[in-house]
Amino acid sequence: MNLTTRLAERLAGGKPVRTALIGAGKFGSMFLSQVPTITGLEVSAILDLDPERAKNACRNVGWDEARIARTRFTTKAADIFDDAYVDVVVEATGNPAAGIAHALAAIDARKPIVMVNVEADALAGPLLARRARERGVVYSMAYGDQPALIAEMVDWARATGFHVTAAGKGTKYLPAYHQVTPDGVWAHYGLTPEEAKKAGMNPQMFNSFLDGTKSALEMAAVANACLLDVPDDGLAFPPCGVDHLPTLLKPAADGGQLAGDGMVEVVSSLERDGRPVFRDLRWGVYVVFRAPNDYAAACFKQYGMTTDASGRYAALYRPYHLIGLELSVSILNAALLGQPTGATRAWRGDCVAVAKRALTAGEMLDGEGGFTVYGKLIPASRSLAEGALPIGLAHGVKLKKNVAAGAIVRASDVALDEAALAVRIRKEMEASAGDGALAAAQ
Repeated sequence: MNLTTRLAERLAGGKPVRTALIGAGKFGSMFLSQVPTITGLEVSAILDLDPERAKNACRNVGWDEARIARTRFTTKAADIFDDAYVDVVVEATGNPAAGIAHALAAIDARKPIVMVNVEADALAGPLLARRARERGVVYSMAYGDQPALIAEMVDWARATGFHVTAAGKGTKYLPAYHQVTPDGVWAHYGLTPEEAKKAGMNPQMFNSFLDGTKSALEMAAVANACLLDVPDDGLAFPPCGVDHLPTLLKPAADGGQLAGDGMVEVVSSLERDGRPVFRDLRWGVYVVFRAPNDYAAACFKQYGMTTDASGRYAALYRPYHLIGLELSVSILNAALLGQPTGATRAWRGDCVAVAKRALTAGEMLDGEGGFTVYGKLIPASRSLAEGALPIGLAHGVKLKKNVAAGAIVRASDVALDEAALAVRIRKEMEASAGDGALAAAQ
């Protein structure tokens, strides 16, 4: 990537790369912990609802008081978007409505934006990315998070002439997890509620990883960035270890488990009876690809690659991702190269709200990781045709109709605030889908 050489050259000219961070939570804190050891990268401002909490987050990751004093801590968005000393904006709030507002402000200010906020990207990323391209602004996935790492592997495979059959990540999954609520989440992480509370862990946020919502959000982002297809009725989460990726994650017509060719899928680290999968990929990412000819397939064997029985399908995987510890790669790519580390290109997949139990008119939905709904990945075309409610708009809205357990909630089932920015942007995106403006050629 040559980023450190370019950064050193820029610093020699007296121009460090200066970043504004929005949201000093876990992801942001992991990034902040690395900043003191990256010569030439500075955090000039941190936007957070609680500046004192953000300052304490900096102290907790090892910042000295001099570095804290050099950083502007603010609750006002204008302080970073109007700041000439901010080169790149990082959105790490995890709030889809806030993420959309901040992305639009960054685009208007012509500042590159790195979207840690996959919730906002899944809700309206195709439209946000299009606006950014029209303005000549970098709109980027966040390196270290799984979608950007998957996009990198897909790009590698295509750039080397292989056909991408499947791409995705691993997670801990059982079908019953879709019904887990924040009240029952900690047992699945081996914690007591008291231990989790003492560690400052948010049960609803952690439940979104368990109940399948976060996987659906991330795979929507990957499909939209890499022009891959999504399953018609949700991720299957097949149990699969790294040695069986080429065998299972290929089209059913070739003996695999995929409905089609060129799809996203998440593999489970648990067998359906709860036993651990051998050599699981719980923390990692993968790409499965097909040799274009007999010679390339022979090379797979000669160089020791694990393949399917035909020898034509192979996989590469990365066993871990380091989340915010790797975020600087996106920031430096945006500032030094003017390039994203993965970016939305079309609207292929959507993450929609599904009832965890029978829901009754008058109830309030509580969104991602909550008690009422979980997020399911379906094709954007199906979402649009059925008028599905995206999970990003399923928080704090009242049901107008009963919804059966396991059914997709429709936008017409809830009372949306039509004046809210996130609702307006989402509706604009849906309208744009009909004119082909959000389509991209493979």
